[in-house]
Amino acid sequence: MHIRVIRPVIDTTLTPAVTAEVEHWAAPGTRIDVVSLRSGTASIESEYDEALAGPGIVQRVEEAAADGVDGVFITCFADPGVHAAREIIDAPVVGGFEPSFLTAMSLGDRVGVVTILPNVVPMLRSLTRRYGLDNRLGSIRVVDMPVLGLTDREVLIDRLADQASAAVENGEADSIVLGCTGMLGVTGAVRDRLHDTGIHVPVVDPTAAAITWLESSVRLGLTPSRTTYMTPPVKDRKR
Repeated sequence: MHIRVIRPVIDTTLTPAVTAEVEHWAAPGTRIDVVSLRSGTASIESEYDEALAGPGIVQRVEEAAADGVDGVFITCFADPGVHAAREIIDAPVVGGFEPSFLTAMSLGDRVGVVTILPNVVPMLRSLTRRYGLDNRLGSIRVVDMPVLGLTDREVLIDRLADQASAAVENGEADSIVLGCTGMLGVTGAVRDRLHDTGIHVPVVDPTAAAITWLESSVRLGLTPSRTTYMTPPVKDRKR
């Protein structure tokens, strides 16, 4: 099985860490490769960033289709370019949001998301409405850390645990989703921190959910529906 991981950003400094995280969650025998964009932004923290990333994402997905990959993970919690990608490749495509939210929904009634900055909260609320999941969203909280600042692991764990605890204690959430795929390697520590204070709720890692979701889809022989994700009409297009 061959999964292409598309980092929808021009930054490459985190590529080794992303590669290690994806390979950690992938099953033995799954081949992983990771690519970034040739043009776009250093991180996605706004609708503007997402729009700028779009052309580069589509280009990388076209390359993935030509390479015959079995699945594509666009590694961003905002699911940028996911629906466009599903129109142009006969392989399952996911971002970080959909598989992690659906997984969390199967484990508890209200889903609490803990994400990076206030800027992305409206984007994520819009996604829950698009997916018809807004009635299962309990709350979206933030750690007030930019994507490129998430490398301070101890601060990140502290803030994630604090916000997740508050969401549960205030009756906002029965399961927690980490709302950024840049929150690498911290899920277990956050879960342990909650358990130590008597809070026993699942904490879902978006990268883990995405990779295992893709692997399951590939094993089941599933590809995007062509009654939903129709092949784009042939016409002149310029980039």
